Amino acid sequence: MPHIAQLYFNIAIVFLIVGLGMGLQMGIPGNDDVIGAHAHANLLGRVAMALFGNYYAFCPAKAVGRLASLQYWIYTAGVIVMVPSLYMLLRGHTAFEPLVGTSSLVVFHGALLFAAILFSRARAPAAKVLPDAASS
Repeated sequence: MPHIAQLYFNIAIVFLIVGLGMGLQMGIPGNDDVIGAHAHANLLGRVAMALFGNYYAFCPAKAVGRLASLQYWIYTAGVIVMVPSLYMLLRGHTAFEPLVGTSSLVVFHGALLFAAILFSRARAPAAKVLPDAASS
């Protein structure tokens, strides 16, 4: 499995735990004031990142190179900043609003990079010639 696919699967599990934690924090007392942050952690964090990881696992030719690595770091950094800042904003701390907006743009650019990778033509990996067992 390509390294970047494994990175995406790892961070997806982190966001699964974060999303579950937020869900418990809302569900136990019955207060859903941070449901937006909970949804973003689950959808942009867990679901999208798992999908990115699956794509790179199934298309390893597109998982190599600088663009795939750049896309990972941009998207991941954006979500890592967006989720807690959105959480704080929804808890009433309006000073986090510019951070939510900026990180949203970073996530958007990471998604655009993934689209560029998805729609690009991947170089076919070089065919490996294996010795014929019968002729050895």
